[in-house]
Amino acid sequence: MGVPLHRSILVRLLATSTLVAVCAVVGTAWLAVQTTTRAIQQQQGRSLAEDQAVYGEVLGFAATHRSWDGVDALLRRLAERTGHRIALHTEDRQPIAESAPGPAPAAGPPTATVDPLRVNGAREIDPRATGPYRLPDDERQRLREQAQAIADCVAELGVPVRTSERPTGRTDLVVPADAVHRLPDRCAPAELEPPTPTEKAALGELATRVLGCLGDDPARPEIDLYISVDFTTDYRTATGRTVAERDIADCVAQGREEQLRPHTAPPALLFITDPAAGTRPEVFSLSRDNLVRITLVTGAVLAVTVAVTVLAGLRLVRPLRALTEAAGAPLSARPMPVTGRDEIGRLATVLNDLADRRERAERQRKEMINDIAHELRNPMTNIRSWLEAAEDGVTPADARLLALLLDETSQLSRILDDLRDLAAADAGTLRIHPEPIRLGDVLGPAADAHRGAAENGGVRLRTGFDPEMTIVADPVRMRQVTGNLLSNAIRHTPPGGTVALRAGPVGTDLVVMVTDTGTGIAPADLPHVFDRFWRADPSRRRGTGGSGLGLAIVRDLVGAHHGSVDAVSALGSGTTVTVRIPIRTA
Repeated sequence: MGVPLHRSILVRLLATSTLVAVCAVVGTAWLAVQTTTRAIQQQQGRSLAEDQAVYGEVLGFAATHRSWDGVDALLRRLAERTGHRIALHTEDRQPIAESAPGPAPAAGPPTATVDPLRVNGAREIDPRATGPYRLPDDERQRLREQAQAIADCVAELGVPVRTSERPTGRTDLVVPADAVHRLPDRCAPAELEPPTPTEKAALGELATRVLGCLGDDPARPEIDLYISVDFTTDYRTATGRTVAERDIADCVAQGREEQLRPHTAPPALLFITDPAAGTRPEVFSLSRDNLVRITLVTGAVLAVTVAVTVLAGLRLVRPLRALTEAAGAPLSARPMPVTGRDEIGRLATVLNDLADRRERAERQRKEMINDIAHELRNPMTNIRSWLEAAEDGVTPADARLLALLLDETSQLSRILDDLRDLAAADAGTLRIHPEPIRLGDVLGPAADAHRGAAENGGVRLRTGFDPEMTIVADPVRMRQVTGNLLSNAIRHTPPGGTVALRAGPVGTDLVVMVTDTGTGIAPADLPHVFDRFWRADPSRRRGTGGSGLGLAIVRDLVGAHHGSVDAVSALGSGTTVTVRIPIRTA
């Protein structure tokens, strides 16, 4: 059955590679755009900073001069510093001055509109536009002396203070806000706040304009208006009339604009352009040719990615298909091909090992079924033969017959019990019930139970252990382990031989050793002594071997106690089976 197209490794690899290529192209394009944009922004930032500096100086000229006469020298100096052509035009685009001859600016928007009374198009007055508020030298000097006296007084108190001078010539004292309330009256900067005679005259003229704006008669005003040197206002009315603060602020702004207009240059349009052209050069342009070039490069990258992905995918899928065919073949088929040392080659090796284990497990399963059938067939055949002989009158139905039938039935019961224990061990349901026990209560009864069989076979059974030693273990399972070891040793020891049962602590473990002087086990057979249904006698006669499950059960029961079991043997020298179980004394 074929793999669906959307689940094919080749298709998924192609889709993944294409997605990666697209992401790479998009990411590269995004990075290029970001880098270019950043460079453009930096260039534009530098240009804007230069334009702002030019605008600031031209605005300062307009704020301090009544006309544009003499601005040519300023424009030439700014042009030499920035490398641009600078021109001033009236609002109806008539030339006023320019840094160098050149084409007239296009009909597009100017770089800026220069108006010191409406900075940036808003009703904001440039502080350098002072007009009638500009103080004469004597008033400036008097304010400086007052400010210095107050600064010396404040400095004696340890308060940092500095002085600054406004464009009008007024000196201000800058004191930290958190220190103003701590200054004594003698150091208070209030002496600097009252207006000088020049400022009083200018503020009086401004107040008259504001009253006219508010609809009041300046000759007989209803409003007593006060305007500070910072152009903050306060008023009182005799008639109880109220005036909105916003209206007063608007009238103050309008009055200042009317008052300063004769003292500043008229509004003008400022053009900052490239010296060789009428407009600023284009910083970045993505033409149609560039777009086509980018598209072709992107398509070429995608085409190469798809081609490489297809070749790599075919190279990857080919061994996988071979593995799939080999995995679906019968067990007797040839092993899976190992084409390299990469991950696929490693996978083929692991699958070959898995196939070998599966074949071994299948062979062991068949052998186990044959062994179980063989073990059950012998007692069943014997029982059937004795019953048929009794039915035919060949054998009398006496106590001897019943004893024979009982012996065969017991053999069947033992085999079934062994199979049940092994099945529980395989399923992980073999449970033990550990409790504090004495060795004399476990090993002693096990030895006594097999002493009669040893005497009947002419075998001496010896024991050596401390019966009072206490361990934590399942007494029933420990007796079963010891009984299986003794039964197996006595069965394989010839008359006149000896079987020894010894136990004692070694470190944190209890070591139980069963040693016999029997026939021993060949080195080739020793690794199989704990396999199920394994017996050294290939004829499988019961006289030389039991069911072949005793040592397998010993291994599982010892493992359930978190212990280990091993065997040491040599042909003609006997066998020693050693069991190690953690003591865990009570």
